[in-house]
Amino acid sequence: MSVAVELRHISKRFPGVIANKDVSMSVETGTVHALVGENGAGKSTVMKILYGMLRPDSGQILVNGAPVHFKNPNDAIDASIGMVHQHFMLADNFTVLENIILGSEPGRGVKIDFALARAKVVAMAEQYGLEIDPDVLVEELGVGVRQRVEILKVLYRGARILIFDEPTAVLVPQEVDDLFKALEGLRAQGMAIIFISHKLDEVLRVADEVTVVRQGSTVAQVKSKDVTAKQLAELMVGSELPKPTTVGHTRREEIALSLKDVSIPVAKGRRDLISKITFDLHAGEVVGIAGVEGNGQAELVEAIMGLRDYTGSISFQGRAIDGLSVASRHHLGIGLIPEDRQRQGLMMASALWENRILGHQHKRPVMRGFIIDKRATMTSTRTIMEDFDVRAPGPQTAAAALSGGNQQKFIVGREMSKIPSLLVASHPTRGVDVGAQGAIWEELRRAREKGMAIVLISADLEELIGMSDRLLVMLRGCITAELDPAKTTPEQLGSAMTGAV
Repeated sequence: MSVAVELRHISKRFPGVIANKDVSMSVETGTVHALVGENGAGKSTVMKILYGMLRPDSGQILVNGAPVHFKNPNDAIDASIGMVHQHFMLADNFTVLENIILGSEPGRGVKIDFALARAKVVAMAEQYGLEIDPDVLVEELGVGVRQRVEILKVLYRGARILIFDEPTAVLVPQEVDDLFKALEGLRAQGMAIIFISHKLDEVLRVADEVTVVRQGSTVAQVKSKDVTAKQLAELMVGSELPKPTTVGHTRREEIALSLKDVSIPVAKGRRDLISKITFDLHAGEVVGIAGVEGNGQAELVEAIMGLRDYTGSISFQGRAIDGLSVASRHHLGIGLIPEDRQRQGLMMASALWENRILGHQHKRPVMRGFIIDKRATMTSTRTIMEDFDVRAPGPQTAAAALSGGNQQKFIVGREMSKIPSLLVASHPTRGVDVGAQGAIWEELRRAREKGMAIVLISADLEELIGMSDRLLVMLRGCITAELDPAKTTPEQLGSAMTGAV
C-alpha cells in the first residue's frame, strides 16, 4: 500500500505549553488509522495542523509523498483532506442536499444546478453505503443520520483522507455498527481514515494501525492485531482500563428530587419537547437517563435547573422549586455538569481562576462579603487542577488554551468542589481519556456513598449501566421504560432507546 499522509517530527508551542514535540505518524491508503492519547497529549493540535487550522513550528507534512504547506482548511481540502467534527456543523433549517453542497454549489453565476447536485449526492450515497434522504430537513434527523450527512459533505468536496474526531461519542451501539460499516466501505474504496477516539475497544475493532501520543510525543505506532486494550491504555496513561461500576446500595429514605408531570410545551400542533415526566430520586442514588440525543434529555436538564419554563411540578428535598431562578437552585445545593462545556460551562477567553467563580459567586472561598477573594480563588483553582489532573500552566491560563478533556475535568472539579446535594451530570466523561474517566467515576461513587443524589445522562451506555442504580429511557420526550442496570446489556438499552423493543 502507498502512504496517503505522513507527519514527520511535528512540533507546536503555545505560550506556556508545548502541545506537540516530535509527533510522527504514517497513514496508508485503504486503511483506518487510530490516534489515541490522554487528554492534553496533543491529538487535537496535530489534527488541526493536518487540517490547516494551525501551522506547525517545525516538522513536515507529506500528502501522497509530496510535501505540503497549509495556510488554512481550504488548502487542506484542496489536498483532498476532510474532517468530520465531533460536534456536527450542519444548518438545521436546510435540507440534507443543501447542507452537503453548501459552499460548493454547482451551477453558473448565482443559479444553482440542484438536479446535478442531487444526482451527484445520491450516487455518492449509494457508492459508499451512506443512506440518506436528500430532501428532508436536518432538524428532523437522528444523530446517526446527521453523521452520514457530515461524511457526505467532505466526500462531496473530493476528500480521500478523512479525519474523524470522536465519531462515536454520541451514538448508540446500533449507530456505531452502521458507522463502522460505512468506514469499511470507505476503506474498500481506497480512502485513508484517521480515527480519533478514547474508546479503546472500538479502536481495536475498527482500526488497522494505532498511533499513541503521550505528553505531546509519539510513543508507539502499532498494528491493532498485535495489542490489547489494556496494553494501549498502559501506553497512553500508564495504567489499565478503569470500569464504570458501583458497589452496594447507598439509597436513603429521603427524596432529593421529585418530578410530577413535567412538560415543556411548544407550538400548537407539535409534540411537547418533554411530556409528563414523573420520577423520584433518592439521596445516595444514581438515576441514569438514557436516550438518543434529541429525545428530550437536554430539555429535562434545563427544566430541573430552571433554564426553561415548564408545566407540572419539581420539588427539591421536599420543597417546591417551581419559579425559582437558576442561581437560587444552585444556592439550595443543585449542581450541574453541562452537556456543552464550551457553550454552557466556560468563558473560553477568561482565565481558569475566573471560570472557577461561575456558579459560586455567592459563597466562600470565592467571595468575601461582596468582594471577590482573588487569593483564595486562585488557591482553590490550583486545588481543583491538582485533584482532577487539569493540565495547564496555572490558574491564569485561559480556558480556551486547554484541550477539551482538560476543560471537562476542570468543570467537573469546580462543580464537585461545592459538594452539592443533587448533581445533574450531563455527559460527565465526554471527551476525556481513560485515566480521567476512572477519576471522575470514582468521584461520583464517593459522592453517592456520602448521600449525593445524581441524575446521570450519558451517550456511553456502559457508563450508564455501570454507574446507575436505575435506568429511565427517554424517547420522543417521554419516559418509555425503566430498566434494572444489573439485568440490562448495552444492546438491550440501545434497542429501548431507539424504540426497537
